[in-house]
Amino acid sequence: MPIRSLTPAEAQALLASGEIDLVDVREPHEWAGGHIEGARHVPLAELARDPRRHAPRDGVAFVCAHGLRSLTAASIASSIGRERVYSVEGGTVAWAGAGLPLVRD
Repeated sequence: MPIRSLTPAEAQALLASGEIDLVDVREPHEWAGGHIEGARHVPLAELARDPRRHAPRDGVAFVCAHGLRSLTAASIASSIGRERVYSVEGGTVAWAGAGLPLVRD
């Protein structure tokens, strides 16, 4: 199944409904600068090392800063048989640009 792109608004709605597991594949310093509430942090290199552990189910969406690393992550998840795989268009930059909140721990 092809990787589907989600707008930030689509991603927010699916996350709120519990339909997706949102995985942020940015580096730790990027995550610390602000992330989407409800996302799990799994840097791309860690995901690549053990994709079955970090993408355990269908209905997984990936986000990064601008949308490039999330496409790579989605391809990795798709390669292990995940069928409902998404990438958030424009990443956290587009998310914030759409007026959606980022949180800091």
